[in-house]
Amino acid sequence: MDRIEQFSIIADDVGNILRFISIGTCLPLVIAILYAEWNMILPMATVPVTLFLLGTLLVRMPSTSRDARLSQALFAVALIWLICSIVGALPFTLGAGMPYLDAVFEAMSGWTDTGLTLMPSVDDTPHTLLFWRSLMQWLGGLGIVAFTISMATRSGITPSRLYRSEGRTEAFMPSVVATGLQMWKIYIILTVISIALIKLSGIPVWDALNIAMVAIATGGFSVHSAGIPYYENALLELLIIPVMIAGALPFKLYYFAYRKERKLIFSDEQAKLLFILIAVGLVVVTFDLVNLTGLDIGTALRQGLFMTVAAVTSTGFQVTSPHIWANVTVLSLISLMLVGGSSGSTAGGIKLSRIALAYRGLIWWFKRTFVSGKVLIPFKYEGKVIPKNVAELEVSKNMLIIILYILVIFIVSIIVMHMDPSDFDTSNIIFEIVSAICNNGISSGFVTPDMSPVSKICFILVMWIGRLEIMPVIVFFMGLIRGFDR
Repeated sequence: MDRIEQFSIIADDVGNILRFISIGTCLPLVIAILYAEWNMILPMATVPVTLFLLGTLLVRMPSTSRDARLSQALFAVALIWLICSIVGALPFTLGAGMPYLDAVFEAMSGWTDTGLTLMPSVDDTPHTLLFWRSLMQWLGGLGIVAFTISMATRSGITPSRLYRSEGRTEAFMPSVVATGLQMWKIYIILTVISIALIKLSGIPVWDALNIAMVAIATGGFSVHSAGIPYYENALLELLIIPVMIAGALPFKLYYFAYRKERKLIFSDEQAKLLFILIAVGLVVVTFDLVNLTGLDIGTALRQGLFMTVAAVTSTGFQVTSPHIWANVTVLSLISLMLVGGSSGSTAGGIKLSRIALAYRGLIWWFKRTFVSGKVLIPFKYEGKVIPKNVAELEVSKNMLIIILYILVIFIVSIIVMHMDPSDFDTSNIIFEIVSAICNNGISSGFVTPDMSPVSKICFILVMWIGRLEIMPVIVFFMGLIRGFDR
């Protein structure tokens, strides 16, 4: 089977997804009209028009009735996210004059919920582009594919594989369509509640809308260059914290709460682990800020709580720069960012479920080492006994993903430090790369428009890899080079 024929199996689904997402990308045009930014209408219109035309072209390709393999589904998901980022960059170049590579960086950071930015001056950016950045993060929070499949109510083997290949999805309904619909209903309700909550801080409606959209999506873009410190509002910082946590919790908990299944809510292992990490991180970071950075207890608690929650939930908001912290404090924050939030949430990182599974897997392997080979040691996860052959496979796959995360960080760190020698400490550069791959967005200040093109490309790839949890991107390049026949 040649490459064109292989691609034709997924072309129709990819085309329909691009055409459907093009409808959602029309929303910034409303902002352009409301704020009379007439010069932004054409640059912004390039996104929905390009996505729709490209989608139509793919839909009209000669199709086949064969179902997509898992490898083809992974390829399709990686391709969709890449296309959305390449096309989503157009308004930044056409409307704000950003170099196209910087614009792709900005769009990839937006769609992947990362929050790192190369905008020269956010304060001077038109409202249309500011909303476009927020909208990308909001739509990317639960996933482009998840949004399309659930809203278009398409079911079947191929859409199911696409949905499950995207990452950050966790089934709690019989079908992916039903799960996707419930997650988006929950997402919209949480967004509305977040806007109302953040508005209590007294900031303008425009600011509250954008902050709420990116906070519940655990994104981190801001409508001001100074970020959250711009407001000098302690109440705002306090109100953002529960919104960030809400975005990082498994969305199935909200569904269980609606169904009044309290036993399932309070027994969730990821939720427990999330709050434990926040508590431990708060103690460690606050202790360091008092004893190593020299802050007073009040300021240390305020910064420690906000930055710890932002790190664990993979939200790019920050109230200070880690660059001025002690190296050991930066490393503590790196650990929290690397773990990330829950599966089935908008958060990035390795995920709490993988950390829990890795821990149980290691304990299980050690127990088996010290007993006779005839003794059966059960593997338990989420209250269920998992058969040995299934457990070994799942634990191995889980550990592989964790190792790949660390390997990517190691390789990219070496490349970036070679391409952009700087006065930044090594821990701060690694911090920035971990922030990118975990789709966090907290920055020590290393990421700037002055970085070399190679470093910018590395960060673009890392954000893409992290959002799709590595495997789809690996399969994407393997598919391009070797095809899907094995």
